[in-house]
Order: sequence, then structure tokens, then C-alpha cells
Amino acid sequence: MISMIVGSRGSALALRQTQMVVDAIERLNPHVKCRVEVIKTTGDRVLDKPLAKIGDKGLFVKEIEAALIAGEIDFAVHSAKDLPSEMDERLCVAAYPERECPADALVSRNGRLADLPSGASVGTSSLRRRAQILAARPDLKISDLRGNLDTRLRKLDEGCCDAIVLACAGLVRMGLASRITQELTYEICLPAVGQGALAIQCRTGDSACGAVAKLDSAATRACVTAERALLAALGGGCQTPISALSRVVDGELVMDALVAAIDGSRIVRKSATGCIGAPDELGKRLAKELLDSPAKQLLDAARDGVPPNIGAA
Repeated sequence: MISMIVGSRGSALALRQTQMVVDAIERLNPHVKCRVEVIKTTGDRVLDKPLAKIGDKGLFVKEIEAALIAGEIDFAVHSAKDLPSEMDERLCVAAYPERECPADALVSRNGRLADLPSGASVGTSSLRRRAQILAARPDLKISDLRGNLDTRLRKLDEGCCDAIVLACAGLVRMGLASRITQELTYEICLPAVGQGALAIQCRTGDSACGAVAKLDSAATRACVTAERALLAALGGGCQTPISALSRVVDGELVMDALVAAIDGSRIVRKSATGCIGAPDELGKRLAKELLDSPAKQLLDAARDGVPPNIGAA
């Protein structure tokens, strides 16, 4: 029997996602037994500031990656959207399991997005979600809301705001799909890079890669790789309202991406199609189209006075 230690954040959602991965690895590798090691990250500790203003890189992964590099754990389970656009060459993503629904969800005490009264408060810590909700409903008020999924749902139930925006994937994985008032269409709210996907990270060339790689989904890897290539080329992160989603359609990779003004007053959206075997090329090509458009001015404006790349939100 081979024993492996897996690093995970300590939230209920992170532990549920990690357990899903552990169960799959042990099922596909009967000779492997995994033990979960909880590691607290900067993003978990600092809850009194918006993500974009903490001023660090890899807020939800840095400490876990350090433990992986040091050999304290054998692999780590991350939400793919938490990974910064650049990764230490000593590390690799050995598997992107099949992606859950990447859409955003409105969880509301007052009906769907169109039903919210003017001036209603919507809670989110994401500039990306803020910009797109305001673009759709400029008469709403956006309230900064930090905390894990359970905390945000509790704050909504306590009346801190009229609605909140969360990832569908987290709610589904926690068995809370019934809390979804409205699955927001991609026309209303295009998701974050990697949203809905898990990324299982190993040391490059380590023996753990073989066991982990059995969970890899070729389609999910192609989609997330294209999205991450776009994010890297745009130099984006929590401080910039960037969205991207790739899907496999009729054997090709179809990608939508947008850059928004933080207040939702302007959005530049573009789409492209590419070869599923060259996702990096598609992401870089679509990023160039955005940088050659008014999106460049929106990116520059969003970054003024805000710390550098810290990962997507």
C-alpha cells in the first residue's frame, strides 16, 4: 500500500472537493491510500479586505504550493480559478477532472435578477461579478461580501443583502443546488477563468503524477488551458474584471471572453474558435484581439492603484 498526503484548504467546500478527488484516486488506484492535510492560506486568514486589495499573489494557493514544493504533501486539490496565471516550474497540474457547471448562480431572497427591486443589495467580493451584474442592472447596489460558501449563505439568510452571487459548482458539490434562485446565463455573467473545474497539482515529474493523471479529462484540460493562456496574456487577476469560458463544440474549441469596467459601464466581449489540440494558441489569439481593442483601456484603468496579479475570482 502506498500512502499519499493531499493538501487542501479547510473550508467545507474545499474538503468536499478534496474528498471527491481522494475517493476517485483510491478507486482507480487500489494500492493507494490518501490522507488529507489541511493548510490555511492567506485568503482564508484575511477576511476583512476585498480580494483585490490584499496585495498578494496566489491568495488561496501559495501556502499549499509551498508545502508541495517542500515535500510535505504529495499533491494538492485546488479550485482551478484560484490558480494564478503563472505557475512555478517545479509544479504541474497532473489532472483537471471533468468540469462541473461553470456558470454563476444568483441566490436571492427576492426572486430572479430581473425581479430585484431598484436599489436592492447584491453581495459579492468579485470585481468580475460586480461589473457584469451592474451592466445588467445598473440600479442595484453591490456590497462586498467575503467568506466561504457557508458564511456567505448565512449572511444572506441573516439579511445582510437581498441576493448573493456564487458559483453553481460549489453549491452543487455541497448538495445545495436547491438554494439556486437563478443560474445566470453566460450573456448576463460570463464566468471566471477555470470556474467549475478542479486542478490537482503535483511536483513536476513526481511519482504521484501517475496516480493522479488517471482523473484527467482531455476536454476540461483543453478548455481550462485556453482560458488560463488568455488570462496570462492579459495579465489579469482578482483586480481586473476578466471573464473567459471555453467549450468543446463539434470537435472544436469555442471561447468567449470579456473585459469590463469595474462599474459595469463598459464591456468589451469577443469570441474565437480554435483547434482543441492547441488551446494555448486560441487563448493567446483571443487575448491579442482584446488588447488590440478598447479592452486595453479598461484593463489599464482597472489596474490603477491596485496590486499586481493575484489569481482569478
